[in-house]
Amino acid sequence: MLRKVKKYLKGNLSQDGAGVKLRRMFGYHDLNEFDPFLLLDFFDSTDPADYLKGFPWHPHRGIETITYLIEGEIDHGDSLGNKGAIKSGQCQWMKAGSGIIHQELPQESNLMLGVQVWLNLAADDKMSKPEYGDLSADKITTYQDSKKTVHILAGEFANQKGPIQREKTNPTFLDVELTAESEFNYQLPAEQQVFAFLIRGKANFEVNSEKFVEKPTIVLYESGTEIKVKTAEEKARFFLIAGQKLAEPVAWGGPIVMNSREELVIASRELDNNSFIKTEAELD
Repeated sequence: MLRKVKKYLKGNLSQDGAGVKLRRMFGYHDLNEFDPFLLLDFFDSTDPADYLKGFPWHPHRGIETITYLIEGEIDHGDSLGNKGAIKSGQCQWMKAGSGIIHQELPQESNLMLGVQVWLNLAADDKMSKPEYGDLSADKITTYQDSKKTVHILAGEFANQKGPIQREKTNPTFLDVELTAESEFNYQLPAEQQVFAFLIRGKANFEVNSEKFVEKPTIVLYESGTEIKVKTAEEKARFFLIAGQKLAEPVAWGGPIVMNSREELVIASRELDNNSFIKTEAELD
């Protein structure tokens, strides 16, 4: 059954970190509609003043953060001792779990184009061991034919699997480049939450209509088993993102997302008394 479009969202201009200008496509007020995804921030700027202030040291707990760059560079470091850079065509997929403190510092470039997505963790995974990983371009599975190029960060496309696999949220993250006069088809479980995010060009996400949308647009789908996207005279680039709904209570306090207000109070207290970062022994 072909999925129908539930709604289109254009997002809102916003600032975060130390003053980074971005477009928040969805967030706190959209929780029920995007479960298990919490937030999507879009970066698309040719002006370094929009992003150079960066995101200084800050904590996360209870979520996974996915930072994916089409163009640009972001230096980063964290409380696990990791440091490095995310560059064009690369991704950092970080499971904050029980707690991590990190910083993200965009570097000057001709174009900063990318997203950060927050993926919720199931209740019994929120205090799990943090996991950190950079996905260089060679680690991201790519499918290509005459009509499309599909970068598979998570999930599966055309019998090829991406490097990120999760059992409970079962995420799919595809970066699709579609040529003009082309069609993209994708099958997925009816119960999963699915949305597309058009970042370049024009595309039609309702094949039975003549409605073509322009970037930046979030396309939120209703239930169904098949997605169809087509282009006309203009090529398009979009992300297709899906996941298994958790249907659990959400208590959201800034960069920390738990299941109850009490858990947020505990996290705040631990940040104050320097016990937020858990040892190996505490996590066993």
